[in-house]
Amino acid sequence: MPAPERTVLDVSRLLNEAGHTLTNRLAGALAEIDLTPRIQCVLIHALEEERTQIQLAALAGLDKTTMVSTVDELERRGLAERRASASDRRARIIGVTEKGRLAAEEGQRIVDRVHDEALAAFPAEARATFLTLLDALAADTAAPGPQPVRRPRGK
Repeated sequence: MPAPERTVLDVSRLLNEAGHTLTNRLAGALAEIDLTPRIQCVLIHALEEERTQIQLAALAGLDKTTMVSTVDELERRGLAERRASASDRRARIIGVTEKGRLAAEEGQRIVDRVHDEALAAFPAEARATFLTLLDALAADTAAPGPQPVRRPRGK
C-alpha cells in the first residue's frame, strides 16, 4: 500500500529538528558558564520587570513543578531569591541577585552568539525575512485552536 503523496514539506518535522539542534547547541554553549537555557530564560524574564513565579513560568513555558525546582536551583546557586512584591505584599516575586544579573548578561552574550552562528549561512536579507516569517508563524500558532488530545490515564 503506497503512502499518501506529500504536497508540501513536513513543516512540523523541520521546525522540531531545527529547534532540537539549536537547543542542543545552546545548552552546550551555556554549560560552559554553568547555566542552562531554562535558567537563562528565567533570569532574563525576571530581570525585565518584577514578576511572580507563575508569571515567569508562563513566559518560559514551564509547568508549575519545573518552575519550583528551577527557582530552588536559582536560590541554591545565589542567582535569585523569592521576595515580597513591592506593589502587592501578598505576592512573592523572583528577584535576581547581582550574581544572577552578571550570569544572565554573560549568558545573553552566548545566546546571541549561538543564534548568530545558526543564521550565519543566510544572507542578511534572507535572515531578516526568515526571522519575520518565523515570528509570524510562532504568533499564529499561539492563537487559540483545537486542544491537544490527551490519552486517558491508566490505560
